[in-house]
Amino acid sequence: MKKFFALMMALVLMLGCFAACTKTGETAQTGDEKVTVAIVVAGTFGDRSFYDSSKEGGERLAKDYSNVEVKYIECNNENHPVRMRNAADMANIVVCVGWEFYDVETIAPEYPDVSFIWIDNETEAPVENVLNIVYAQNEGSFLAGYIAAAMSKTGTVGAVGGEDSITINDFIVGYTQGAKYYNDATKVEVNYTNDYDDPAKGKDCAKVLNDRGADVVFQIASKAGDGVFEAAEAGGFYAIGVDSDQKYINDSVIICSMKKEVGKSIYDAVAKYLAGDKSQWGSTWVADMSNGYVGIGYGEAGSTQQIPDDVKAAVEELQAKIVSGEIKVDTTRN
Repeated sequence: MKKFFALMMALVLMLGCFAACTKTGETAQTGDEKVTVAIVVAGTFGDRSFYDSSKEGGERLAKDYSNVEVKYIECNNENHPVRMRNAADMANIVVCVGWEFYDVETIAPEYPDVSFIWIDNETEAPVENVLNIVYAQNEGSFLAGYIAAAMSKTGTVGAVGGEDSITINDFIVGYTQGAKYYNDATKVEVNYTNDYDDPAKGKDCAKVLNDRGADVVFQIASKAGDGVFEAAEAGGFYAIGVDSDQKYINDSVIICSMKKEVGKSIYDAVAKYLAGDKSQWGSTWVADMSNGYVGIGYGEAGSTQQIPDDVKAAVEELQAKIVSGEIKVDTTRN
């Protein structure tokens, strides 16, 4: 009888252990407590560039983490503080995509339990629950300018910016320096759409630059930059994409793109948060060429390649020199 009782107790303990282990395994698979991430863009999605890259980062998070729910909010270029507060009311992490969210500096302290990520700008002073992510777009644009000058037959290249601002001009100073690094006699023409959503304005700006002799034009105008590609096709000149690898949009005229890995940076920052590492909050993270967030894209495998291999090889060498500090790229952010 004693042996039977001992056997039954052992069996109960074993089943209890099995149940506990199964529960632990299920917890590991489904993740911890639910985390809501709200990605708030200053404009609208559909630009196939800056904003859409942020959405790709969100979609990847939702796919890879079963406990993460991602919500998307478009500001349509208005009411940024209201949209930010709406996001903070429902999310654990609010990702503000665009320089327009400068009110995060005063709004974030109102939500001490919410972690904010500000994309493409930084607070004047550190805010404990805000992670600023800025990008060394000037470095990638240096390479784009070098390529533009190398591919130009007229000796004049152009850039269409969304507005005359610190961030957009950070692209342009790097682009100009890179073009003149290839040949100091290269002329760089610049035009601004003063709009990020209207492709017709981008098209008009690019046509003006082409009339001035630019036969390679860098678009830095989000959705308005689609018009640059249209103008390039109609006018028989080349274009360079921005933020994402945009070659697929028009393989015949887009020779490369200056990539700014917004989606990847959002993914990586949130992944650290989920792993319990919030050490970067309250500071500014520079996503640059050295850590792989800025560079040049030539399209997917099988894409038409207009840029010769020797130019691509030169670009790789220049990239190494920028990373090592041998080449100092001009910037507007100092």
